Amino acid sequence: MYSVKTAEIRDCDVMVPGSKSYTHRTLIASALSDGPCTLSNCLRSEDTLLTAEALRTMGVDIQDDGEFFHVAGSGGRLKPADKEIYLANSGTSMRLLTGVAALGQGTYTLTGTPRMQERPIKDLMDSLAQIGVVARSVKGTGCPPIEIQGGTLDGGSMDMDCSISSQFLSSVLLMAPLTRKGISVRIIKDLVSKPYVDMTIDIMNRLGVRVERDGYTSFHVPGLQTYVHGDYAVEPDCSQASYFWGAAAITGKTIKVKHIHSSSRQGDVKFAQVLEKMGCKVFHEKDGIAVQGGKLKAVHVDMESMPDIVPTLAVVASFAEGTTEITNVAHLKEKECDRLNCVATELIKMGIDARATDSGLIIRGGSHVGAEIETYDDHRMAMCFAISGLRVPGVVIRNEMCVKKSFPNFWEVFEGLYP
Repeated sequence: MYSVKTAEIRDCDVMVPGSKSYTHRTLIASALSDGPCTLSNCLRSEDTLLTAEALRTMGVDIQDDGEFFHVAGSGGRLKPADKEIYLANSGTSMRLLTGVAALGQGTYTLTGTPRMQERPIKDLMDSLAQIGVVARSVKGTGCPPIEIQGGTLDGGSMDMDCSISSQFLSSVLLMAPLTRKGISVRIIKDLVSKPYVDMTIDIMNRLGVRVERDGYTSFHVPGLQTYVHGDYAVEPDCSQASYFWGAAAITGKTIKVKHIHSSSRQGDVKFAQVLEKMGCKVFHEKDGIAVQGGKLKAVHVDMESMPDIVPTLAVVASFAEGTTEITNVAHLKEKECDRLNCVATELIKMGIDARATDSGLIIRGGSHVGAEIETYDDHRMAMCFAISGLRVPGVVIRNEMCVKKSFPNFWEVFEGLYP
């Protein structure tokens, strides 16, 4: 357990790791490329290392010297796996690699933790079946473990339901250029978390692959394309920046997160705008984005484009005057934990009036009491509630090392906030 020290923090600059989302996608695209790739500023966390190890199991040579990943592109010719591919509770790894595995040889089994085995992936398998991919849920639940039969794919057209995760679409987009005829996707229900699709297409474009699209309703990737080898850098993670911007918001201090800019395709960069609406000042500087806390007021905000920020916003909202309503994030119930009900439960422990709705959260700002915070083995629960302890004595974070999933040195950076 980690006891948060309630003390005045300082105005400061912080550095956060490379983007988890970009690291996953860059590893996969470079693994499918036509030659050697050198990747810099990658996040080394439990989730991204699981993706790297899974690709190794599929026959991709990936070396990590601590500074760079050196990836020997396979040209999309993945090898049979001699063992199950264990992905713990990394939903990103599971979903993105499901489509990639269809490019390989033989049958791949992707499995994970008990929680992973409750996270639905049927909509992705159903879409892949439309272009001839044989995939099944081993237990018949529509969740992992799953088996995917690799083979040469022509491609084709599919309808896809992405109301649970945009990663279903990203999985298909990443594999599509290596099919013979390419793949066309028509979205038949609302696409959640749209910026993550933009990130996928950004990486594909950077590695020389062409993607055609009609907004967020249809996508076409021509076949027989090549991911081009080269040197690629991963930008800092805006999700991780949110904890430090949130810390500034509730303490009145000024915290700059270095090397993050508003031009980023990461939807989470827009959290700074939400904080500005709540009463903070935001400074867009050459070397990063700084947030200065102020008197906070409640907001009503649609968080569909930045769902990973919802727990952080909920904690900040608990310090604001009025009632904040967060909407359009029903799919958060299918994350590492049910992030709507779990966040509400822990805020209630702290004396805050909070409740989960069918698609969001309602939080009324108020007076806090210290509490022992259950993290549900969810990294974002640990990090967002840590900032509350800067203002509230007696906040204790259970299983604090669950942050290894996305931000292994979080506590070191967090403690750097103190004078």
